[in-house]
Amino acid sequence: MRVKTLLSVLVGLVLIAIGCDKNDNGQDGPNPPDETWPTENLRIVKSGLSFPWEILWGKDDNIWMTERGGRVSAIDPKTGNTIFTYAIPDVVANGEGGLLGMVQHPDFKSNGYLYTVYNYDRNGTYTEKVVRFTYANNTLGSPQVLIDNIPAANIHNGSRLLITQEASPKLFITTGDAANLSLVQNVNSLAGKILRINLDGSIPSDNPIPGNPLWSLGHRNPQGLVLANNLLYITEHGPSTDDEINIIERNRNFGWPNVNGPCNEAGEASFCTQNNVKTPLWTSGTSTVAVCGLDYYNNDRIPAWKNSLLMVTLKDATLYQFKLNSNGQGIESSKQHYRGNWGRLRDICISPAGRVYLCTSNGGGNDVIVEIQQAD
Repeated sequence: MRVKTLLSVLVGLVLIAIGCDKNDNGQDGPNPPDETWPTENLRIVKSGLSFPWEILWGKDDNIWMTERGGRVSAIDPKTGNTIFTYAIPDVVANGEGGLLGMVQHPDFKSNGYLYTVYNYDRNGTYTEKVVRFTYANNTLGSPQVLIDNIPAANIHNGSRLLITQEASPKLFITTGDAANLSLVQNVNSLAGKILRINLDGSIPSDNPIPGNPLWSLGHRNPQGLVLANNLLYITEHGPSTDDEINIIERNRNFGWPNVNGPCNEAGEASFCTQNNVKTPLWTSGTSTVAVCGLDYYNNDRIPAWKNSLLMVTLKDATLYQFKLNSNGQGIESSKQHYRGNWGRLRDICISPAGRVYLCTSNGGGNDVIVEIQQAD
């Protein structure tokens, strides 16, 4: 869960402001016309949801959402109406598992490619896989498995997805330790890693190990992922202390389970030195807040939040704002918002107009999507 530094994110790419795809969102620029948009500063967009896990601003200007039980939906952000829904038949939602992360292909409007990651029963073994679907005629079809046999469990499954904006885009996948600590430091296991593959499922030639999707290792349960400032940021659950925000670098080790937090406990220093462990950008210290969804804000709509990482948490049910320094490598200040307003918060996304959306994770059909137009 800590990592050293090798090369920076080796993702020298041209970033494009594309809303809630978790790829350098909410950028500067004129906001699109929105005269008909509801004007409340805080608004419930959609209610009656069941454990939503991913929300992203789709390339069709709708909010796309996964629910852990296996449902993918598209929701009109103005009206809250569900305009599309589809249940993936082989999703198995055990404990914290089920349908998790999702991302759209950069050319989604023309090819309909939708990437998902979820748990299922593989010959009696609970397993995780990444599957690309094609959205056409208001349904999902043509499933193509890109990577399979990712260890899964009732806890610690990850898993967020992110597609880079470059000439040859790459798909990043976060995976948890699947409650098996022996897998995390094993480079031949897919558990406890950040993985990097091509959009067709093949392995990029510049990955650290030839033929291996591994990009970094030593992760416990990363559930937030965003690309901003040419840097790849993740959030990661600690055990009982030291939830983290990390900056991911190629072939770095983030330490778990040998290291928890900033290499400051007895016995950690030697492991950190020998294994090129990179220390976190931020930790929660002696407590745990259960960090989850992460996004980047840089829009004029909420000036106080410009150049900030926005992170939501489950345990203390809070939206955290981390103001970054000029190069994105440090945090200048932080602030907490809306603690406990809606219960446990699972994910966050940002529209091109700078509106912020949160989804809750309370269960019982009581979950909601909230829109924020101004800071509290």
